[in-house]
Amino acid sequence: MRVVWTQEALDRLFDIEDFISQNSPQRAVRFINYLMQRGEGLSKNPLIGRIVPEISSPNIREIIVKKHRIIYKIQENKIEILTVFEGHKLLSLEELRAG
Repeated sequence: MRVVWTQEALDRLFDIEDFISQNSPQRAVRFINYLMQRGEGLSKNPLIGRIVPEISSPNIREIIVKKHRIIYKIQENKIEILTVFEGHKLLSLEELRAG
């Protein structure tokens, strides 16, 4: 199954990288690569993530990576990464609509 990143998810990755790079550009690149690897890894086992509590839909799931949530939607022939954000925040439905 292929993994597709929405523009919303890519924008959030850019924001995360920008924030971390203020202190360490190298660490920022490593962390973004790690987040992307974990997202791409969903192609092998899309059901590994839990159902997002704010949504309660079996097709919208999340994995927790360090302190970040990667929210994704399982579709018939692809996995769509909808957004990525810090785990202490609640999911904004606007982020899902953008994806």
